[in-house]
Amino acid sequence: MIRFTRHSLKPKISGTLFIIAAMVSLFLIAGCSNSSSNSQSEATDSPTSQSTPAPTTSLAPTPSAVSDPIALQVAEMTLEEKIGQMLLVGIDGTVLDEQAKKMITEDKIGGIILYKDNIKSLKGMISLINSMKKSNTGNPAPLFMSVDQEGGKVSRMPKEYATFPSNGTVGASNDAAAAEKMGKLLAREVRSAGFNINFAPVLDINSNPDNPVIGDRSFGNAAGQVIQLGIAEMKGIESEGVVPVVKHFPGHGDTSVDSHLDLPIVNKTAGQLADLEWLPFQAAIKEGTDAVMVAHILFPKLDPDKPASLSRTIIGEQLRDEMGYQGIVITDDLTMGAIMKNYDLTTAAVDTVNAGSDILLVAHGYDNEKRVMDSLLQNVKNGKIQETRIDESVYRILALKAKYNLSDEQIPVPDLTDLNKEINVWRQTIEK
Repeated sequence: MIRFTRHSLKPKISGTLFIIAAMVSLFLIAGCSNSSSNSQSEATDSPTSQSTPAPTTSLAPTPSAVSDPIALQVAEMTLEEKIGQMLLVGIDGTVLDEQAKKMITEDKIGGIILYKDNIKSLKGMISLINSMKKSNTGNPAPLFMSVDQEGGKVSRMPKEYATFPSNGTVGASNDAAAAEKMGKLLAREVRSAGFNINFAPVLDINSNPDNPVIGDRSFGNAAGQVIQLGIAEMKGIESEGVVPVVKHFPGHGDTSVDSHLDLPIVNKTAGQLADLEWLPFQAAIKEGTDAVMVAHILFPKLDPDKPASLSRTIIGEQLRDEMGYQGIVITDDLTMGAIMKNYDLTTAAVDTVNAGSDILLVAHGYDNEKRVMDSLLQNVKNGKIQETRIDESVYRILALKAKYNLSDEQIPVPDLTDLNKEINVWRQTIEK
């Protein structure tokens, strides 16, 4: 089993190389895996979920692939453990209750997201995070501990931390150095609390003034501005050892419906998206972004039936094949109104995995997490999801955890004096 430590970051390695090594290694060691015979069967279609077998590889075996420790770890994991790694879940309350503990100890989930309702004070937050990490002892890999800490109105941290301005305020300065500094400070803030993933930066272009959900969460209404500042923030976050997640692909800036409430529809062609919305994400891919969040938005001219987060056309063909992205794909919360009001959650889970998603965000409800996990298990066993498709995602997940040297080490309550002072000084330069 690969060792995860808390020490210096490992050098960046191409996502493409990760997947090539994984596919070769898994081909070579398939005979000693826990895969059932169903993982080799042809995928079948259902009225609500179309699936195709994962592509095979004709790459010749190499000694380096045979000795790939991450591929070997994937091969040694049970199907249940692998699917657990693909789930990033929310919990109820401000303490670790029995349901949350079961998701960690029994379902061996890969990560947790905390929201404002989970965080009331600095000490309480640290206690909660430490208890979750302790519960993960003995599981295949450390937890992804994640949070939405963008600045402005999307701020989850307790009152003990100095506040950040919105991206829109930073965007008005048009200063890439200031945006990079913001990324560094955001990362230091969340890392001090024990988080290792921040769902930021927002790379949506605020092109629709009537947009109810983006607004000043965006750096601005011009692609160049969002690219310059968003990529700078992304680099600032990752430079401090926190995983940045760029969002919300293919672009949430021209919607008139909040996807938390219902399903937005954007009637743009691929060409129109390529001229605006996709530009910041393509820039992030070029700069080696580790993780992309995909939005619940229906683009009928690309896929008339499924929103981006469930669409093989958008994730598999556009993001992965056309743009060449090989990193982690994370869905937006599958319990948002856009999905729950329009699709069956269990079918959506199958669709998004077959589309190419690696991590399924299930932010609300222990029962929803169980339904998703049970659905994925059943659909691998009946051949509607190929186990090689699961292995590909788990390889990416474990590789990212190793790259950032994640650990479940307990953390003390931090002294925020110096950090808060630095945030306030930086903020004065932005708001002067």
